[in-house]
Amino acid sequence: MMKKFAFPVVAAALLATACKVEPVLEGPVSIAPNTSSGAPTPPSIAAVYEQLNQLVGQYGYQALQEHSTDELMGPTRGTDWDDFGTWRRLHLHSWAGDHNQINDVWNGLNGALFQTTLIAETATGLTRAEGQFLRGFFRFLVCDLYGQVQTRPASAAAAVIPNVLSRSAAIDSIIAEVEAAIPNLPTYDRNNRAQATKEAAYALLAKAYLNKAVYKADPTKPAGPYTFQAADMNQVIRYCDLLAANAQLQVDSYYWDNFKWDNGTQSSENIFVRKNGSDSRAGNGTNMVWATCMGWHYNQRPSAWNGFTTLSDFYDSFEDGDVRKRDSVPGYTNRVGAPAGFLIGRAFGPVSPSNPRNPGSIGDPVGPLFDRGGNPLIFTRDVSVFFNGEAPGIRTNKFPLDPASINDGGWGSPNEFPFFRFADVRLMKAEAILRGGTATGGETPLSIVNALRAQRRASALGSVNLTTLLRERGRELYLEGWRRNDMVRFGAFNAPVQERPNQSEEFKVVYPIPNIALSSNPNLKQNFGY
Repeated sequence: MMKKFAFPVVAAALLATACKVEPVLEGPVSIAPNTSSGAPTPPSIAAVYEQLNQLVGQYGYQALQEHSTDELMGPTRGTDWDDFGTWRRLHLHSWAGDHNQINDVWNGLNGALFQTTLIAETATGLTRAEGQFLRGFFRFLVCDLYGQVQTRPASAAAAVIPNVLSRSAAIDSIIAEVEAAIPNLPTYDRNNRAQATKEAAYALLAKAYLNKAVYKADPTKPAGPYTFQAADMNQVIRYCDLLAANAQLQVDSYYWDNFKWDNGTQSSENIFVRKNGSDSRAGNGTNMVWATCMGWHYNQRPSAWNGFTTLSDFYDSFEDGDVRKRDSVPGYTNRVGAPAGFLIGRAFGPVSPSNPRNPGSIGDPVGPLFDRGGNPLIFTRDVSVFFNGEAPGIRTNKFPLDPASINDGGWGSPNEFPFFRFADVRLMKAEAILRGGTATGGETPLSIVNALRAQRRASALGSVNLTTLLRERGRELYLEGWRRNDMVRFGAFNAPVQERPNQSEEFKVVYPIPNIALSSNPNLKQNFGY
């Protein structure tokens, strides 16, 4: 029986294709044939970039990073979205080593580590540097979520069991490898935003140093308190300043240019993205329909899945007038019926010219919508994680789809998903100064945050501390996959939220190693508390 799991990384990647709502890449066996007696054959660099697809979708990685926080919840609607409790367990922090999405994400990320290792340790020049960056990125994600990182040399035979890096050793390895890759990476010029660049590496390193105190904590006390070293915070500031030195990067004058269907040409913030499309580095790309359809109602356009909602407390953290909360987008809202941001109250959309109580198509008049029972469709503030009808819950619209594609379901909308964005860089610098780093360029946390808020049409703050900065990061970066990471670092992850009235166990700041992974690799040990 042990032979079945002799190479757990490959087995894990193959398992990632099961039980998925979103499409997932096949495991590395299909791309890099190998035998038990020899080292695997490296894949193409384009195939390695395609491993980024698994990070974009409503299921899996995004679910672990968002549903466990104060930003997003998956309420059950009758029998819809029950899914054997997978969404409730994330929101309620009641997961264990058998949770399906915790298992699937582990499998997918370890499959990516397998492929990136084959490039990082066998290629030369630019391709090698790209492999090093991508391995560093995927290692960072595994380190952040699971606290242990499997590692095995590319030269090893397929049957070799991986060694395991502790969280502390993993973050040191990540920093060293990404820093070593920088000289051979190109400079960011907007056109290469889907490729590893020096600036993408700077952003990853800023994240690594900012979170280093979390990863260096005692594994039996993963929720801290954390000790942030001034030297690490100065490194954060140094990398943020290197990013700011690139004139191609600046906070966009219109927030939604970073997310709507033309963000590939309009955004001045998106540093490293996954495109919907293809080029020599971006592969087959991904699709952003999930970001809309996961929450929109069946009778909106595109006809959606009527699932997830934000929490009203999170919605209330935005002031009225803040463009990040709600904004009518010319050429979009007047055709689709929805603003960018959050959807609350009466829902509007295209209606049938012959019967305005029935939904229509893009190009038809926009009017008030009705639910499937013929009642006015009104998105309400109150929503339960357990029992709901069609309408409860505030919905999100972070990535507005191209109206020209919506009659076909929106699948052709070219939105790009940003993994690293310049506004995040600015907020990381503010945080690093607050945590003991030395300010540069005459900037203060308050000046940085207020400059950003001015671009978002939000009022200036009188002061900034860590509590207000966490709130600002939530307003700026919601649904971009960083909320859990932020809440852990700020010591807020276990706090009660709506529909989870009690403090969760502190060890929940790290996910468990999946049960099947423990059985396949004896070098793995279950995380403290599980």
